[in-house]
Amino acid sequence: MVKIARWNHDGGTQSGFVSGGACHALPAGQDVQTLLDAGLEETLAIARRTIGSGAAVPLADVQLLAPLAPATIRDFVAFEEHVEGVRKSIDGVAGVVPEWYEAPTFYFTNPHTVTGTGELIGIPAGCVDLDFETEVAAVVGRVPGSDGRNLDTEAAHRHIFGYTVLNDWSARDLQRREMKVSLGPCKGKDFSNTLGPWIVTADEFEDRHDAEGFLPISMSVEVNGVQIGQDLLSNMGWPFAELVAYASQDSVIRPGDVLGSGTCGSGCLAELWGRNGAQTPPPLATGDVVRMTVEGIGTIENTVGDRREALTRVPARTRPRNRVAAVLPAT
Repeated sequence: MVKIARWNHDGGTQSGFVSGGACHALPAGQDVQTLLDAGLEETLAIARRTIGSGAAVPLADVQLLAPLAPATIRDFVAFEEHVEGVRKSIDGVAGVVPEWYEAPTFYFTNPHTVTGTGELIGIPAGCVDLDFETEVAAVVGRVPGSDGRNLDTEAAHRHIFGYTVLNDWSARDLQRREMKVSLGPCKGKDFSNTLGPWIVTADEFEDRHDAEGFLPISMSVEVNGVQIGQDLLSNMGWPFAELVAYASQDSVIRPGDVLGSGTCGSGCLAELWGRNGAQTPPPLATGDVVRMTVEGIGTIENTVGDRREALTRVPARTRPRNRVAAVLPAT
């Protein structure tokens, strides 16, 4: 199995491959983006040469980082069960809007606040209802001869370089306010996304896709050692290849882009709040440990830190609705 990672060791950051409990670094000047730009086939060849070189550091001696610095992050909402539960929690309305079934929907989130497994996740200012979201993300790589535009499903599948675990942290109270303005989420989401622990290359999953292109791999999440939710990735409304193809329509995908599956069924607190009619389990608090595991990929774990105390909002000024400019006297 080829796992691509970034890590800190002896005060420096390195990129390379994890195999047999050891980290094998790429040569100086090369990083994960180098591999994504090279494409999957060339990366597998690089992995064989690098792992075969013998130089390695024990995995236990390094601190894993987020496996890449994404160019963009598109996060879809592809699980019907999640949509139903969260809509009840946020909007107080049961059911799924018919528009969800018509085409995949995603939002762009912040690629500059990506965190890795083991990092402390602070509670954003003004947030009381901190939540997690259990997801899988596809990472885009180069395909020779393709410009990443207007892809069909078959071409989109070839652009999937690998998969990683994604926790789309969410400040639910901030999100509820923002989405009432019919835009967002913004500050409800952009403070952190955890990716990791590494990227597992797509070839490892080729024989696991079902006839429709879905991956029936297990996803689960625990808080403080207690399982909160579990689902199969194959319960998505669309397979990843269709999400990638849709993202490319009248647009472009590039190596280093990350596309999230959206939260699996029972994979966040807000969905359970909607179903239970109360905040049970409770929102995350300082010291809570969130652990997500995806079959065939791995586990990420983060501890919730302190809340940042600061001014979070400034009320709008009330302005007179003058629509006609004042007429200046003639000079």
